[in-house]
Amino acid sequence: MIKILCMFVLCGLSFADSSMKLEPPDFIAKEEYKKIIDMRPLAVEFTKHYYRNFTMDDLSLINKRLPSQQELQCLADMNQLMSGLSSGNIWAIMMFDSWGLMPKGVLYGNSIDLGNYDECIAISKTISDNYKIKGKYCIANLPFKLLGLSTQTSVCFPASCSAKQINTFLGKLFEKLASYDNTEELVREIGCRTSDREPIDGLTIFTIILVSLLLAAVLLAMSYDYLCCENQKQLPVLVKIFSARANSRALFRLVQPNSNPNVIDCLYGMRCMSLLWVIYGHQYLFALLSPNMNKFRIKYWIENPYTSLILHAAFSVDTFFFLSGLLVIAIGLRSLEKTKGKLNVPLMYLHRYLRLTPILALAILMYMTLLPLFGDGPLFDSIKFDDYNHCKRTWFWTLLYMQNYASIDACINHSWYLGVDMQLYIISPIFLIALYKWGKRAAAGMIVLILLLSACLFSTMMIKKYPIQVENGVTPDLAQRRLYYATHVHAAPWLIGALFGYFVHVNRNKSFQLNWIAVCLGWLISLGLMFTVLFVLLPYVDFLNPHLSMLSEASYYTLARIAWPLSLCWVVFACMHGYGGLANSFLSSPLWQPLTKLSYSAYVFHIFIQQINGRRMRTNTFYSDYDVMLTFWGSFGFTLLLCYIIYIIMEAPFGVLEGLLLPNRRSTPKPVVSKEPQIQTTMEKFRTEQEFDTATDTNKSAGVDNQH
Repeated sequence: MIKILCMFVLCGLSFADSSMKLEPPDFIAKEEYKKIIDMRPLAVEFTKHYYRNFTMDDLSLINKRLPSQQELQCLADMNQLMSGLSSGNIWAIMMFDSWGLMPKGVLYGNSIDLGNYDECIAISKTISDNYKIKGKYCIANLPFKLLGLSTQTSVCFPASCSAKQINTFLGKLFEKLASYDNTEELVREIGCRTSDREPIDGLTIFTIILVSLLLAAVLLAMSYDYLCCENQKQLPVLVKIFSARANSRALFRLVQPNSNPNVIDCLYGMRCMSLLWVIYGHQYLFALLSPNMNKFRIKYWIENPYTSLILHAAFSVDTFFFLSGLLVIAIGLRSLEKTKGKLNVPLMYLHRYLRLTPILALAILMYMTLLPLFGDGPLFDSIKFDDYNHCKRTWFWTLLYMQNYASIDACINHSWYLGVDMQLYIISPIFLIALYKWGKRAAAGMIVLILLLSACLFSTMMIKKYPIQVENGVTPDLAQRRLYYATHVHAAPWLIGALFGYFVHVNRNKSFQLNWIAVCLGWLISLGLMFTVLFVLLPYVDFLNPHLSMLSEASYYTLARIAWPLSLCWVVFACMHGYGGLANSFLSSPLWQPLTKLSYSAYVFHIFIQQINGRRMRTNTFYSDYDVMLTFWGSFGFTLLLCYIIYIIMEAPFGVLEGLLLPNRRSTPKPVVSKEPQIQTTMEKFRTEQEFDTATDTNKSAGVDNQH
């Protein structure tokens, strides 16, 4: 949650101090704005008045040194450009035609004009047999600020000119137009792009070959399935593992609610709704990073009640930790009863690692190597959720599930949840054995542990003065790591889920008969806790007048970690025992089941699609909830398509292979006649019933982080 709040602040604080100036127009810097109003398009000013011929004086060489070969080439290309413009050559006209204008609507928050990116980089004028003049697109800062907002436009120069030389040319132009002192860096090399791309390296080739081989295996198995085998029961094992037809049948198989006493049906919808909440929250992150033409309106959007659902989307993370703790303990206690207290912990860890890691390893490869091949645009390096170049140095920490502690430059930053969940899973046998042996005494000890962890979180915030509310500014990275990425912060929801799993286990044979008053009271308390957690800070969301004390912030952040999972306990209990009503009908719908099986891949890869969409942006956007929603459903649709491909080529085949290769960790006791319901995962197993912790594997979907 801290990360996404930080991103809102980055976009909001850029105009917070000046937003007071919006209402009284007399406060506008009129002289400065008049310069912009009177200025004609930069391309016109550049070509008609100041650069008819280029000389070495235009390079502003320090100490009158001799120009380098690159600088001479830049001058030659600029003279070729101006000569081509005078002759009416289309390539020269295109170079200036692609320039951006002064941003229109600066008083509304429009701070950039992106020009025409594709027109610029498509320029390729042959000068000789072995040389061409190519276009170089750059984002240029303008030496004007209105209401504290930096303005930018786009320019197009020959690719032989460096950002330093372009900065010199533009500096002289602005010096004549607006008495610019030529001390500010207008153009940076990181903000420039050409049509040239880095050659494909060996790792990228390996990734392409790997994905191609997996696709080929699926296509061959599917072809054999369709053409050579009419009876599905006679399919060879290897063909059945990789057959898209067989895996798709398992993916889209729907089971009616209450048809299996071993399934908590409401967990289908609870998990999927939380996943949608996660992806939706991340979509707002990209929307705020976009070149919005109405940035100043974001201040009022922040203060809207609906926005609280976005700002606090991180509680979806606590939902997943609650579900993880519930399922690990409920299934584990049932298994311990069957095996009379025996638990193969090493095999349990190995199984978990093998189920999670192949998809994560593929994601690391795809984010590092394939993402740059799909996304291209003027804001390629500006709109990004994370710097995936970090993967070159820290990929192994991610595969060891230590990324939330080991490095500040994590590979696939939103995978922090997987690290926290794995660490909690590693210590879960302690709680399993304790609850199995000591029952209520162990449960009392876990309650004490929850209180101690909450006290630790509260003390950390009070002593270190770590803020969480938007108006206090950007939270430092260290604060974010301690308040959001740390495992002990999210241990409380996991432990509450574990205690509820223990409650479900010991009361599995009981039928709870509650009167309507108790049911209404349960729903009122549960919904009251949820709405309090989500909306209690709404009166204090004010950029201009922050007045929430550190004590209030620490109290909220600590108690919310407990209140949210407690409210979920009632929801699950009510749905299990017939008191869920419409909520149970919605959450238990069979339509959630396919999405549940894709939830892990959807969490890991949804940023891949959102990152592509953000990087390829060519024009300004209008920021509103409706526009973000339109973008979200498009991104979500492509995410599901990608996840379906990942599911049939890797997740399902590797899941079945792992189940076949590893021995069954559960004993196979003699069948007994029992009507006791078993608690198991709501996610259907990968066509096998050998896995002990399939339930916890479904909680691989995680939460809202950073910017990222």
